[in-house]
Amino acid sequence: MSAIVKEVYDAFREAGVSEEKSAEAAKAVADFDTRFSKIEADLLVLKWMVGLVIAAEVLPLLKTLFT
Repeated sequence: MSAIVKEVYDAFREAGVSEEKSAEAAKAVADFDTRFSKIEADLLVLKWMVGLVIAAEVLPLLKTLFT
């Protein structure tokens, strides 16, 4: 269930937009941030994966250079 951003709702109501459209617009603004939370979580996992791959490739190279 999405929340309504009260400030956006009030601004639309003061501008003369109908109550239903104001509520829909406020819900859309509230949902905007939650759409990208999964993408950010996926990016975090990908960053860790790339870091581990780099470490797995670089550490053996460093070992051969210094032994």
